Amino acid sequence: MATESSANTPRPDGRGARTPATNSTPGSSEPSGKKKSRAGRDLPAAIGVGVTLGATIIAILLFAPKLWYVLVAAAFAIATWEVTKRLRTGGYRVALWPLLIGGQAIIWSSWPWGSTGVLTAFVATVLVLMVWMLLAQGINHAPENYVRNLAASVFVLAWLPLLASFGVQLVMQDNGAARVATLMIVVVCSDVGGYAAGVLFGKHHMAPAISPKKSWEGMAGSLVVGTTGAICSVLFLLDTHWWVGAILGPVLVVCATLGDLVESQVKRDLGIKDMGTLLPGHGGIMDRLDSLLPSAFIVWAVLTALL
Repeated sequence: MATESSANTPRPDGRGARTPATNSTPGSSEPSGKKKSRAGRDLPAAIGVGVTLGATIIAILLFAPKLWYVLVAAAFAIATWEVTKRLRTGGYRVALWPLLIGGQAIIWSSWPWGSTGVLTAFVATVLVLMVWMLLAQGINHAPENYVRNLAASVFVLAWLPLLASFGVQLVMQDNGAARVATLMIVVVCSDVGGYAAGVLFGKHHMAPAISPKKSWEGMAGSLVVGTTGAICSVLFLLDTHWWVGAILGPVLVVCATLGDLVESQVKRDLGIKDMGTLLPGHGGIMDRLDSLLPSAFIVWAVLTALL
């Protein structure tokens, strides 16, 4: 999860102007003056939420793997609502209902039809969005900022349910629960390794204009711990060659980090710290999913190609 130390103040056109950091960040879920860790989190709350989510995922994968679809579909309905709400506050007229319904269609269509169903549902939803945005203000009124608002809506559709669909498809493949577990383990290892190395050794900022808390030392920690987790996962969960994990680990860590940075930049454009307030110590659902989204595609692509 990416954490910001400063934010932008949104302008009427939806763009932001940089402002100095203060003790209370606009849009933040953390009250001013609340003590945080050096990495900017309410650490006890973050750990408690993380353990609860992890235990839920483990229980589902062990006893009812098909419920993975239900969990992912519900999570991304909430995440879509969070992101849409933030974009609308920032001045974008994003189409909520087509995104919610189309997003569910993208995720669920992968159950019987795989990637073909995902692609069909995605394209159909894009077509609906094109017409919806055109007629949003009535047939007798020309829509304002049509291209800008349509682009934002399609971006949300591709960013959330389309990438999430690769994560749910994993559970339908051979040894599917282990593949999902591999995704989760490597992402958690990357996050923990980056957090620990960043807090203990972080001195050289990676992208201070986007995410001031990220450091190259933290990236190194993510690579070491994440790759170790990937090798162990493919050896003991997937019962395959260690070199598959040696390929998967670094690629996934880099993509997970870029996923963090993408969400960080979106939040800076909107002048907010978190996408929501549902998860104490983490922010919103989307604030926990940012690195998982590109990672889901990477795990699906690498394991599909190599196993």
